[in-house]
Amino acid sequence: MTTMTIRAAGEQDIPAIAAIYAACVLNDVATYELVPPSEDEMCRRWEAITRRGCPYLVAVESDGTVQGYAYASAFRERPAYSWLVEDSIYLAESARGLGLGRRLLDALLAKCEELGFRQMVAVIGGAHPASLGVHRSAGFEMIGRMPGTGYKFDRWLDTVIMQKALGDGASEPADRNRYPGTLAYAGPKA
Repeated sequence: MTTMTIRAAGEQDIPAIAAIYAACVLNDVATYELVPPSEDEMCRRWEAITRRGCPYLVAVESDGTVQGYAYASAFRERPAYSWLVEDSIYLAESARGLGLGRRLLDALLAKCEELGFRQMVAVIGGAHPASLGVHRSAGFEMIGRMPGTGYKFDRWLDTVIMQKALGDGASEPADRNRYPGTLAYAGPKA
């Protein structure tokens, strides 16, 4: 594998992103989707995430080949959750086990902190060992396991939830003037 560059994903990356995700859908338990989404659907998802102001990153080889991607998205739509994001990381089969997942996660964490998010959760389908390891190595803590919540490849799968504080986390009040994403906070004032 050549030197990787991590940068913001663009529309030109959608075919590669869709192909990486399709392989994960068809061959892995890291996602509970059963049918790979079309490129158009993956583009719609990318647009929704980036329009909200959340980061969507790709890891690209020097020859332009996308080997992985990661993004942060809203955990829930209710305004009080707005400082909390959920991460997702997917790698091409040839890029696994080489530390690329951790590099993408580190870049995603840094970008989310810069944007003012205060917490990140990882919802790990199938209690996927590689995903558990990369999140643990980045300082995430296990906060829950939901047994038998996914059914894929003719078996029941557990879902694990891990969490990491970003910046000041919950130790300081949220800064309503530095609201993450593109939406304005409309909740009650302190």
